[in-house]
Amino acid sequence: MNGISSRYKIVVSQLASSHSKIPSSSSYFISPSHLLLTPRRSSRRPFRYFLSTKRLSTLLAMGSSKDGPVKEMPVGVDATTEEEYASQSRLLQDFTSISSIDKAWIFKSDSGIGSQAMFSISQPNLLANKRKKFILSSHISRESINSVNFQWSPFPVEMTGVSVFVPSPSGAKLFVVRNPENESPCQFEIWGQGQLEKEFHIPQSVHGSVYADGWFQGISWNADETLIAYVAEEPAPSKPTFTGQGYKKGSSTDKDFGNWKGQGDWKEEWGETYAGKRQPALFVININSGEAQAVKGIEKSLSVGQVVWAPPVKGSHQPLVFVGWSEGIRKLGIKFCFNRPCALYVVKAPNFESEANGSELKASSTEDLPAVKLTQSISSAFYPRFSPDGKFLLFLSARSSVDSGAHSATDSLHRIDWPVDGVLSSSAKIVDVIPVVMCAEDGCFPGLYWSSILSNPWLSDGCTMIISSIWGSCQVILSVNVLSGEVSRISSADSNSWDVLTLDGDNIIAVSSSPVDVPHINYGYLVDKESTSTAWSWLNVSSPPSECSEKVKSLLSSLQFSILKVPVRDVSGSVPKGATKPIEAIFVSSKTKRNDSFDPLIVILHGGPHSFSLSSFSKSSAFLSSVGFSLLLVNYRGSLGFGEEALQSLPGKIGSQDVDDVLVAIDHVIDKGLASPSKIAVLGGSHGGFLTTHLIGQAPDKFVVAAARNPACNLALMIGTTDIPDWCYVEAYGSEGRNNYTEAPSAEHLTLLHSKSPISHVSKVKTPTLFLLGAQDLRVPVSTGFQYARALKEKGVPVKVIVFPQDTHGIERPQSDFESFLNIGVWFKKYLS
Repeated sequence: MNGISSRYKIVVSQLASSHSKIPSSSSYFISPSHLLLTPRRSSRRPFRYFLSTKRLSTLLAMGSSKDGPVKEMPVGVDATTEEEYASQSRLLQDFTSISSIDKAWIFKSDSGIGSQAMFSISQPNLLANKRKKFILSSHISRESINSVNFQWSPFPVEMTGVSVFVPSPSGAKLFVVRNPENESPCQFEIWGQGQLEKEFHIPQSVHGSVYADGWFQGISWNADETLIAYVAEEPAPSKPTFTGQGYKKGSSTDKDFGNWKGQGDWKEEWGETYAGKRQPALFVININSGEAQAVKGIEKSLSVGQVVWAPPVKGSHQPLVFVGWSEGIRKLGIKFCFNRPCALYVVKAPNFESEANGSELKASSTEDLPAVKLTQSISSAFYPRFSPDGKFLLFLSARSSVDSGAHSATDSLHRIDWPVDGVLSSSAKIVDVIPVVMCAEDGCFPGLYWSSILSNPWLSDGCTMIISSIWGSCQVILSVNVLSGEVSRISSADSNSWDVLTLDGDNIIAVSSSPVDVPHINYGYLVDKESTSTAWSWLNVSSPPSECSEKVKSLLSSLQFSILKVPVRDVSGSVPKGATKPIEAIFVSSKTKRNDSFDPLIVILHGGPHSFSLSSFSKSSAFLSSVGFSLLLVNYRGSLGFGEEALQSLPGKIGSQDVDDVLVAIDHVIDKGLASPSKIAVLGGSHGGFLTTHLIGQAPDKFVVAAARNPACNLALMIGTTDIPDWCYVEAYGSEGRNNYTEAPSAEHLTLLHSKSPISHVSKVKTPTLFLLGAQDLRVPVSTGFQYARALKEKGVPVKVIVFPQDTHGIERPQSDFESFLNIGVWFKKYLS
């Protein structure tokens, strides 16, 4: 213990009453490098204890006050950071409590004047570690051409225990699903305008939980609002039964105290977030009788989702259109992976007919007809929507993703003309409405990305759809003429991001936000419906969902943002034109610049890599901005929203092209005088964590501190345990990766995967790094983060690791998300203040 002087020796009696484990005969010395008491013993002297000056003061103060034993610090917190934790946690709670506007529905008012709107709102509940769901209603009236009034109900109504709810087309009924816990029945409720009308309990022998995840989810009312089609888990399979005498013949799903259930055959699942979920299958319930029936004619190998009713055909069973995914050799992870082949199918629904004793299922006198595959000639088809007149079926396709192997890429929109008699064949002609955009000219439509389609997206002309999509670093609202293919950007031309919630006739209810503006509702209308102009005007709606604390409002008002164009460098002649265009980065900073000083800069990197950073409001990013950091969110080449050529330039070049794009963006803001080169942090999750750990290895002097959420640090290790091993091949090899992919990688493959990984540069890292890991992560298993963190510890690099036992890849549970960003804020302050 060099540097310890005898003048630091203190009398033990001063401390004896404050720490019961300190022997009264010991001597004590202050060590600046020790926070807690540390025993040291030489061969000739008794134990000595070393502690920091601050810790010593704490002990003396507590000892003199005789308040009892010294308070122990929580794990991961010390006396120097405890106040920072307290201060930042109070602010983060203010941001966390801001509610989100998720969905909306419009119903015509009974009076015929104005409309009734119903909004689905969610809000994290930190103590319960769940998201609360609310319904908030409003009456909408147009007071003039440029004025709209929303009369909000006094309070929202919480949907306790509700998994999903869907209003009927007329708005007269509300279908509510409460998914079961354990082996309980699934509970369905049919609500009228003033009361609960029906309640049904569907036993596990019929089906398990209803899918409410937004991907497989499909809940659709038929035209006369008597039948509901939906997607739920198939019934649990019968498993072998064992008793004290061995195997029991005639196994069933029933349980008995005198036996136990064996495991039976293991079945593949759809990976991340679907662990423990059974195959999604299609069902129909008659809301008059409560009879629920599985739809027949669908191959057992198909996973079913996104069901809609087709136009009814007189004198025939009503047809259903759904999306089907085949599992092939195995089911690969499907969440955020649009490269899984899928197709549209049509199948006849069960025939329910009214009889004297009630509405019961009438057995068909004919054989069950197999489902017909409608999209034989295209590798991907999803989100089916019928035109109001039933003459054509629209759907999105991710064929560029399926055909290239990239987990997400540029979408396309297609149309099938629907026959009046409802008889279709697998040779139905598919018409391209919006093709894949390879390279857009500056300011022009870059293609469809990450689009979602409302259940009723149509204007009154019957051929114009309103959809949301990604355009560069913004989310925008588009109008699409599905006959001509004409696409128009109709949301405001500002740099905010916009998302359509619902349509009010030919008007649009949308939500807009920015990195410095909380989400707020806007009402859009055509300026002149009679003219050929497609100009839209937007009215700002004052609404309760946008409320936040005065402190948050004040902090956000002191911030500003801009979208920067950053030229790429070292572009060779072999690179396609779309990959030579500037990338974009969103820069968030304080409006007030301090003299000769910059706020520390956090470089935030999205995952994917084929995802995006948007100019929309993010609670976590706004929190980091508000505690004194500037932010740089980089949309490197490979991000969505910039054309297919730019996106496809990245596979095969991960760890080099994306790393270089980020370094160019950082140098750009430094050269423009927006940031200091000596105060830079980097933060990313998943592939953003891959980039974070690459950057601190490839540019070890660039970053003062780093944080990574579930980072992909070693592809050679990850490939044997991830739910998407094909991702490793495609991103490492490029387009040839689809052909190279195997469940048994060769030594050559593993060598290349290692060379593309951050672990190959770990010897150069010296940046203090915080790791945030979800223990249930199937996408980037926790072992890859542990390996990299241990390698840094081995080198003596400061490392902090926090593991969330119940969390998956996204670390999305409210408490985990809160603790994650609180630790990021404190960790960055520790090294950048």
